[in-house]
Amino acid sequence: MAKTDVTNDSWERCPKPYDSVILANGDYPTHPIPLSILHNASHLICCDGAATQLLLYNITPDAIVGDGDSLLPPFKKQFSHLVHIIDEQEYNDLTKATRFAIQQGFKTIAYLGCTGKREDHTLGNISLLSFYQREFHIQPVMYTDHGTFIPCQGIQTLPSFPRQQVSIFNLTATALTSEGLRWQSYPYREWWQGTLNESLADTFTIHADGDYIVFQTYKGK
Repeated sequence: MAKTDVTNDSWERCPKPYDSVILANGDYPTHPIPLSILHNASHLICCDGAATQLLLYNITPDAIVGDGDSLLPPFKKQFSHLVHIIDEQEYNDLTKATRFAIQQGFKTIAYLGCTGKREDHTLGNISLLSFYQREFHIQPVMYTDHGTFIPCQGIQTLPSFPRQQVSIFNLTATALTSEGLRWQSYPYREWWQGTLNESLADTFTIHADGDYIVFQTYKGK
């Protein structure tokens, strides 16, 4: 797989490397950071709906996982040695790919192509990050063309930079405060209440007694 260099200094703030990269069937990445993660993946797992577009870019994944209903028959036949069909419908293809990655022994996973297209899929994929962290005991990070979604629990200090835009989506915390953000955090009851905050330094810390998801932009305001 071809290697891609990224000169954007915000790339240096992104946690890496990852055991595995999972590409979902949302909008294909266009920003240099998620594209670099995709092109430099040591092990690339593709949800079946995303496989067609990935293969059109002449990138061959290490595995294609899903229920198989979104994979065109010519590709399914040509890459049958990579395809892992999982028929059960309790979990979506992103979770099937995640469980497959865990079975291979991978613990740190980067997610790409999880947003865009249908909004219900976008919201579902973002919320799954916390489920994966809690139930599968892995550390997932989702990269979009604008920033990263990171699931967190309890007290968490995150690398940042001054004027980075930060949003906090409270899921289960009844106590929540922050250090290093322009506006003090609190136990948000609505998702919009924790959006559009701003980092003041190279790190910030969240103190909470439950689960929450943090979004951080690649560029400062």
